[in-house]
Amino acid sequence: MRLDRNLCHLGVWAVIAVLALWPSRASADPISPERITAALSKLEALAQRVVADGAVPGLAIGVVHGDEVIYLKGFGRREAGKPETVDADTVFQIASLSKPVSATVVAALVSEGVVSWESRIADLDPAFRLADPYPTSQLTIRDLFSHRSGLPGTAGDDLETIGYDRAEILQRLRFVQLSSSFRAGYSYSNFGLTEGAVAAARPTGKSWEDVAEEKLYRPLGMASTSSRYADFLKHANRAELHIKADGAWAAKVKREPDAQAPAGGVSSTVRDLAQWLRLVIGDGVYAGKTLIAADAFAQMHVPLMTRGKNPVSGGESFYGLGWNVEFGRHGLSWGHSGAFSTGARTVASVFPKDKLGISSSPMHFRAAYRKDSPTALPTSFSTASSRRIGSEHGTRSFPVCSGPRSPRPRPPMPRRRHRDGQPRRPAPMRGVTPTTSSATRSCPARETASCSSSGRPALGPIR
Repeated sequence: MRLDRNLCHLGVWAVIAVLALWPSRASADPISPERITAALSKLEALAQRVVADGAVPGLAIGVVHGDEVIYLKGFGRREAGKPETVDADTVFQIASLSKPVSATVVAALVSEGVVSWESRIADLDPAFRLADPYPTSQLTIRDLFSHRSGLPGTAGDDLETIGYDRAEILQRLRFVQLSSSFRAGYSYSNFGLTEGAVAAARPTGKSWEDVAEEKLYRPLGMASTSSRYADFLKHANRAELHIKADGAWAAKVKREPDAQAPAGGVSSTVRDLAQWLRLVIGDGVYAGKTLIAADAFAQMHVPLMTRGKNPVSGGESFYGLGWNVEFGRHGLSWGHSGAFSTGARTVASVFPKDKLGISSSPMHFRAAYRKDSPTALPTSFSTASSRRIGSEHGTRSFPVCSGPRSPRPRPPMPRRRHRDGQPRRPAPMRGVTPTTSSATRSCPARETASCSSSGRPALGPIR
């Protein structure tokens, strides 16, 4: 089996070497320095092999255990065909890994009493509207960060593609018909979460970008991290987005995600993300100092919306506040992945009981594997860890797409009759578009398309 296909889920493979030598969950033995050294050696060899065999042009990996960063390294080139190499300080666009980062920023605001997770959007941002008045009046930050507002996942994505700015897109969400009843369905929405973050920042009188820097990036010393695309472009040491062109990696795409910066616009390095993972593993404590109160922090990892069973591990999968929450065969994990439709993939995963955190930033996104869910990756870590390093892994597909599913068709209803005795067809439920197959429900066509009709790579939504 070809290596590039076998390693298309690099986030999983990057941690096999680390986790395979970790104690089992039933073991009470501490992790020895020898075990760590052996695991990291295998991790590095695997990463080198991935790059050497052309599976990716470059990647960076960071590993945190407890309050200590135990591994930081880059591999390959920042841009295919050029000599500059990836290192721990190479800046990557992290796409939807921005969501748990942004949730951490909001947790800091909650900790300070600026807002609460239950703060209503109508109070914070009175101009914001949904299509229906009741959810508009009751909508909270918690609803938007858990993707249960009723907004369909596509809401706003097309407007961003044709150049509308954030303010205009959020204003136009009132014209989008809701895809489910309020708080009744999970629908992964980039601009829904963006509104939740922007509204949370409003009481400070500052922009979201400034609040993120003040409450998270600066306190953790994340000097290369930003929620502005312009800041990403200022870094000479940055990774370009890559696609396969004529069988070779090429940096031919750009992605300017400022409109949905809280959901997908953060850029960072594995060195900086390791500092964030230290905070996450410490439940809001960083370098011995409490930066975020435990109760505000813990709310992010409460499972709120069910996402069914993870197709790899078989464990139950939920969404909290900007985080995937998984209960797999190796216990609880928190994580998230990110990807642009072309050019980038990122992943981070935390095993809180073992106080272990891993982040990986490969410089590609293989459109051919869009059926494989980026957000399913973190949960598959625990399953992958139980396998032997270096064994032949069969290619697995993830039938659950990273974006929201289309709504299910309405259940059959008894057919009523007119007074003349002829049957009449019941009116469809508002906002429900019947689908013709489970494949359509799982993977909307917009998520599998990788090129426009002109043959140029389509930028597409952030995942």
